[in-house]
Parts: sequence; C-alpha cells; structure tokens
Amino acid sequence: MKINADGMTPIYVQIAQWLETEILTGSLAQEEKVYSQYQLAEMYNINPATAAKGLKILADEGILYKKRGLGMFVSPNAQQMIQEKRKNETLRHLVVDLVLEAERLGIDDDELTDIIRQVRSESRGDA
Repeated sequence: MKINADGMTPIYVQIAQWLETEILTGSLAQEEKVYSQYQLAEMYNINPATAAKGLKILADEGILYKKRGLGMFVSPNAQQMIQEKRKNETLRHLVVDLVLEAERLGIDDDELTDIIRQVRSESRGDA
C-alpha cells in the first residue's frame, strides 16, 4: 500500500483502512498477530505514534485486540465486523450519491439497476 501524505485522509486512517483490507482479503487471518506500530512506522516511514493511532482505531472498534506483552491480534469476527462497517458506512454513502445523481439525470430505478448489473458483470469479466 502507498501512503498518501498529501491526501485528505489522515495517515493513521489510511493505516487502519489498509489493515482492514488485509483482513478482508485474508492476508491477515483471525487470531493472527498484526504489525506493530514500529513495524508499520518503518514500512511507511512514518512516526510510530501515527501508526499506533491507526491500530487504536481498530482496537477501539473491536477489530483488533491486545495480548499484553505480545502485541495486537485480529479478532475472531473481524472480517464480519469490517464488512458490516463498510456496508453501513462506505457503501451506503456511495449509493446515496449514486441515487441522487440518477435522479438528477432522470434515470429510473430499472435503468439504474441495469447500469449496476452491467458494471458488476464487466468487473467480473463476464462481458
């Protein structure tokens, strides 16, 4: 992952989002130890305190948990928690924007559904 220091999203949030994606894709499995703040700081050439903030976000949400003296680990239901979080936050915001734009363009529900099916098919390589 590349960190965008000039972007709108704070670096610690980017770290948390990257770790979430690693969990969703299975690169980090449940009960697996995650990178320490010092490892993340070295990987991305950032301050360890910034990396720690990213880890803390996920710990506060229950996605990671701390084993005293051993580090942070992926919680047993982390994938499901991330899926729900992204579905309820990220995906919902995207859909709201999509629906509002469709309304501005005069696209009805059937046409919008067809567009979504077409894009989904193309992204799978079905087309």
